[in-house]
Amino acid sequence: MSGTRLVLWDVDLTLVAAGPVGSELYAAAFERVTGLPMRVVAPRAGRLDPDIFRETIEAHGLDPAAHPFSRFAAALSAVYSERSAELRERGRALPGAAEALAALAALPRTVQSVLTGNVRAVAVVKLAAFGLDRHLDFWIGAYGADAAPRSRLVPLAQRRAGAKHRCTFDAASTVLIGDSRHDVAAGREGGARVVAVATGRDSEADLREAGAHAVLPDLTGTAALLRAVTG
Repeated sequence: MSGTRLVLWDVDLTLVAAGPVGSELYAAAFERVTGLPMRVVAPRAGRLDPDIFRETIEAHGLDPAAHPFSRFAAALSAVYSERSAELRERGRALPGAAEALAALAALPRTVQSVLTGNVRAVAVVKLAAFGLDRHLDFWIGAYGADAAPRSRLVPLAQRRAGAKHRCTFDAASTVLIGDSRHDVAAGREGGARVVAVATGRDSEADLREAGAHAVLPDLTGTAALLRAVTG
């Protein structure tokens, strides 16, 4: 479909905040696959789940080859599914997230998905827990286990979306929305325009310095978001 726009959303600290329960679920999955309590976790913000898990395994003196990420991904997905009610009670959708998704869904020739370091099943549970899944096509998105580095997820999502919608998505027709310098770098290197929101650990100044094409304080200004997305 000529003229179609692809919007790719980051998940954590852009649309949702799992809070402490996110760390607890990660630790539960880690113990499920290793038999050991998790003492420390590698930095997670803006990073891919396979990289986080590998570094966390190494920090515990374990051999990554003996603990394949696929097993951990299955365990993490199961834990999130089992405890989704707890996630809903203790986590939250970020202010303006639902309204932003609905406003973009109302734009003509606009499709929305996710580009995230999470595995697909976890991303679905996180967003569904807060009713943020209804406007997102998860099958055309790109996820942490799909490719590395993060910038390679952008063309992957473009190809998936292009195959479904019978068009070509490029930097002019793809917008990535995220909260971190990692998101900005992934978008710029991967071939997308980047709208950054300062709802995570990076400030508006950090995001501008990283090269975001537009920077917003949060998602509560729906009109400002629409202007940033449509250019």
